[in-house]
Amino acid sequence: MPMEPDSGISPPRNHPQLSWVNLSRNLILAYQSFGVVYGDLSTSPLYVYRSIFIGKLQNHRNEDAIFGAFSLIFWTLTVLPLLKYVFILLSADDNGEGGTFALYSLLCRHAKFSLLPNQQAADEELSAYKYGPSRQASSSLPLRRFLEKHKKSRTALLIVVLLGACMVIGDGVITPAISVLSSVSGLQLNEHKLTDGEVLLLTCVILVGLFALQHCGTHKVAFMFAPIVIIWLISIFVIGLYNTIYWNPKIVRAISPHYIIKFFSETGKDGWISLGGVLLSITGTEAMFADLGHFTALSIRLAFAFVVYPCLVVQYMGQAAFLSKNIPSIPNSFYDSIPEIVFWPVFVIATLAAIVGSQAIITATFSIIKQCHALGCFPRVKIVHTSKHIYGQIYIPEINWILMILTLAIAIGFRDTTLIGNAYGLACMTVMFITTCLTALVIIFVWQRSILLAAAFLLFFGSIEGVYLSSAFIKVPQGGWVSLVLSFIFMVIMFIWHYGTRKKYNFDLHNKVPLKWLLGLGPSLGIVRVPGIGLIYSELATGVPAIFSHFVTNLPAFHNVLVFVCVKSVPVPYVSSEERFLIGRICPRPYRMYRCIVRYGYKDIQRDDGDFENQLIQSIAEFIQMEAVEPQLSSSESASFDGRMAVISTRTIESSASLMVCEQEDFGASNSIQSSKSLTLQSLRSAYDDENPQVRRRQVRFQLPPNLGVDPLVREELLDLIEAKEAGVAYIMGHSYVKARRSSSYLKKLVIDIGYSFLRKNCRGPAVALNIPHISLIEVGMTYYV
Repeated sequence: MPMEPDSGISPPRNHPQLSWVNLSRNLILAYQSFGVVYGDLSTSPLYVYRSIFIGKLQNHRNEDAIFGAFSLIFWTLTVLPLLKYVFILLSADDNGEGGTFALYSLLCRHAKFSLLPNQQAADEELSAYKYGPSRQASSSLPLRRFLEKHKKSRTALLIVVLLGACMVIGDGVITPAISVLSSVSGLQLNEHKLTDGEVLLLTCVILVGLFALQHCGTHKVAFMFAPIVIIWLISIFVIGLYNTIYWNPKIVRAISPHYIIKFFSETGKDGWISLGGVLLSITGTEAMFADLGHFTALSIRLAFAFVVYPCLVVQYMGQAAFLSKNIPSIPNSFYDSIPEIVFWPVFVIATLAAIVGSQAIITATFSIIKQCHALGCFPRVKIVHTSKHIYGQIYIPEINWILMILTLAIAIGFRDTTLIGNAYGLACMTVMFITTCLTALVIIFVWQRSILLAAAFLLFFGSIEGVYLSSAFIKVPQGGWVSLVLSFIFMVIMFIWHYGTRKKYNFDLHNKVPLKWLLGLGPSLGIVRVPGIGLIYSELATGVPAIFSHFVTNLPAFHNVLVFVCVKSVPVPYVSSEERFLIGRICPRPYRMYRCIVRYGYKDIQRDDGDFENQLIQSIAEFIQMEAVEPQLSSSESASFDGRMAVISTRTIESSASLMVCEQEDFGASNSIQSSKSLTLQSLRSAYDDENPQVRRRQVRFQLPPNLGVDPLVREELLDLIEAKEAGVAYIMGHSYVKARRSSSYLKKLVIDIGYSFLRKNCRGPAVALNIPHISLIEVGMTYYV
């Protein structure tokens, strides 16, 4: 469950008992973080030295080169994970959330960088929106104005964020392959040696099992994850200490940066190319920041600084000490350095730790894809909630099986951890470099520090990561191309979906129904108004969508009460249930037309608890009451007749006396609330409820309190609302066909008519994604020429 926002700077604690409670809570979270955050990072010793000394560095396999390699690993671990992430980046959280999307969300709120189409001033009133300092430093204003003014710069920023997301998805494909293959390869070194084919078969069996169990959710085995990683870390620490003392205690001297200079002076260009292997020692570091939402900054700091960092340093030191006296063992450095007596226990723990590390990145991939969808950059997919207790634990079936096929293809296609490692290193370092660039912008626009400080941060960390990245790019022909191809494929999907969605939204925006036309029709809209509520879904947060004019001109009757519903994402991680609903009125009171905006954060999960209709009716009733008391909410004084919106809190609803709610115990066909006067429709609804027992919609009856002292017009409106609810609720959506105009370029026609059309046909329908019961759904066909 997401914890309280933790900016990483703990407030002073005066009360000793309170301080102890806070510390004990963080220690428990630190323990839990081992299984979720550090599985990937802690299994790197399985393949780092092998990756460093493969290729052109084979000519430099001597003690000095091994000392230099260890020195590089030590300082890389110290500067990037410890200094950059633990001491700096964990403070750049967004209401306790981390990752590239959290940084982008912070930037969108402190400057107008967002490309989300239907943003409103009311969104800035959200409590989570105001996170961070409110003052604006004058030194950053020219840069901010430049970025806000040029749409291309904002688009470039979004592309950079999406590239980071695509690289994380690439990690989700590569990590299971390299982790499991590296751990299982230990079976080739004992007395009963397995062939390459047998090792590959066992790897594939483990990978298929790992992905097949994803639907269970991590919470069912999560209690085992932390102990596995802790036992693994203790094991590699003890083995590293033993090897250091037994083989070559002089390795301690290699902590000095002098050995790095010596390493490069001897190896030259070959040493620079080997950095692609060194950076594998920090793969998985991004998880410390990305998974911040499930823990606190302090708990992750404690776990890394006092357990993970020392264990990894001692293990790499021990391996280097062993290799300095056993140079031929470099290709299998980890398993050869294990004393024979403990080989099998360590092999089992290594395999389990590899599975845990893979599990963490797969879960992170699901989360990233959900966040991309919230930004309007990924097609709608089925999201399954795997835990009732842990918020944010999700499973996406389609993505899971795609990841499995790609992972198996990489494992079978390469069969070599070094080639897979080249792809892995490139993906991880790209994400780190993007995070550094975004953090530099956060320092300027969110933390309100000087541009010089941000430039110093970018220059120091960016130059180090840039050197590693350049080394990783050299290895593109030797497997690194996999990361680029995977990222390119996902980027194309994201771009096509985002482009098509934006074009569709702009069409809706420019073809809104003029309110003057509606007002000219009168309260009846020129048609018969029949009992019932019509919920008209649209992406527009203002105005009336063009789809409504199709109804009015082509149908002889329409519902008595109309509600225009807009479900949208806002650039905050979570929107509290108290702030979720925005209610307003369209046209004067006799029209009985309302607007409801339902807001979700980029990490929020839209649960179908079957209570949306009832919450909506109560919210509208509360708005009608508020409007009578607060005239400024009324649209009658507004020339546009599209009135101001009001946030209707669920707490207000619960304490309100607007409507009395009576629960209905009988859910069958004999239900006293008739969804329709038609017996046929009643029997259909009964059959639908029997087929969908998992969504048992709460059946309630609303009544006006007998002692409600309100204006007669308000009472009449509330009674109309209750009667309409009793008559039934219909959900109305546009079934849109998006096509490029004839005058469009060939490329645009290719993107819209083929790419976007294909994605729309093969993703989940909007009605399913919004949990709309199909028995109550009315769809209207409409062609968009964009």
